Amino acid sequence: MSFSQGISGLAVAASNLDVIGNNIANSGTVGFKASTATFQDIYAGSRVGLGASVSGVVQNFGQGVTQTSSRPLDVAILNGDGFFRLTSASGEVMYSRNGQFTKDKDGYIVNASGLRLTGYGVNASGGISGGTPSAIQIPTGAMAPNATTGVQAEFTIDSRGNPPTKSPFDPTDSDTFNYSNAIGPVYDSLGNPHDLAVYFVKTGTSATGSTWTVYGTMDGVQIEQPLPAAPGTPLSTLTFDTNGTLTAPAAGKITLPTLTYTNGAAASNITVDLSGTTQVGAPNGMNKLAQDGYTSGQITSFSINADGTITGKFSNEQTKLLGQIVLSSFANPNGLEPKGENMYAETMASGAALTGTPSEGSKLGSLASGALESSNVDLTSELVNLIIAQRNYQANAQTLKTQDQVMQSLMNIR
Repeated sequence: MSFSQGISGLAVAASNLDVIGNNIANSGTVGFKASTATFQDIYAGSRVGLGASVSGVVQNFGQGVTQTSSRPLDVAILNGDGFFRLTSASGEVMYSRNGQFTKDKDGYIVNASGLRLTGYGVNASGGISGGTPSAIQIPTGAMAPNATTGVQAEFTIDSRGNPPTKSPFDPTDSDTFNYSNAIGPVYDSLGNPHDLAVYFVKTGTSATGSTWTVYGTMDGVQIEQPLPAAPGTPLSTLTFDTNGTLTAPAAGKITLPTLTYTNGAAASNITVDLSGTTQVGAPNGMNKLAQDGYTSGQITSFSINADGTITGKFSNEQTKLLGQIVLSSFANPNGLEPKGENMYAETMASGAALTGTPSEGSKLGSLASGALESSNVDLTSELVNLIIAQRNYQANAQTLKTQDQVMQSLMNIR
């Protein structure tokens, strides 16, 4: 008589209970993937089997339910088989579906184990650099100021006005101009704001249209054309056709004289773009205003987009691309080595990591900030499996008991 069948049955039933228990224990673990124990029979040159053994433990890498979160650094992978790619301080690369991240004191995005989330950085021109993924770092320093080089301003100028009867132009005397408006602040190289304003003076009308002269002030002081221009020379002349369309200067752009400052900032050259400005029978007004300068600023918040790009918002009302998260997938995810703490390591069986950027409809999936992927454990199924596994364990124990009773019967034969 052999007890091997019952003993092996108890062993595999115990292993099955371990797997089910682990699934139930991790039903609330973010990004956890349920496992199933698989079994195989044992034969050793006999028609009668010698029991069973565990052939492996297979994980179900299907998508878990997505739950919303109030934290921007909670990130879920949607509709894809990608993994977050993380690195340790020693350079070891690990993978995870758990998107619970925080920011450490150096600005790196890390998980609960301190592993750093990786992705692509930003190049000098402000675009994604690509290349080899590296740890993503949110800047902790201030954004450097940027001197204004261009202003876009679009006006409606009232064609019903008459040329002023008082001259010369004086920015403090409204009788010497028809209309004025601020187009600042503009910024110097140190990030200091300066008030820039333009003034429109109607000079005449003809059968082909109207002409206007444009003057400007910086911090209340008239911007003067450099010598040999006569004092008080306007910055430019605007010409409108009979439809009120701006025809001159070319492309509607006015280049201001070089502006100098007394605060140690570098001299600047600013181009004012008035394209789109019209002269019609309507009240004077501004339709659009934009400029490319800004003062220094600290990061106030950042957001993670569906394609993995990270956009930072700064106190100077600027937004800036900070990087892009990458995801990795594997030909055989069941070949990954579980390392605990929701982490996996690449193996020969899993195949090499295929790394790329998230996007909707891609194999890797897209990202959702403020969301988490729940465990894909089905508690109802696991509780049913627990009952079945318990019955299997009891049945195998019964075979051992029966074998023991048969052996006792043999031993009692006189």
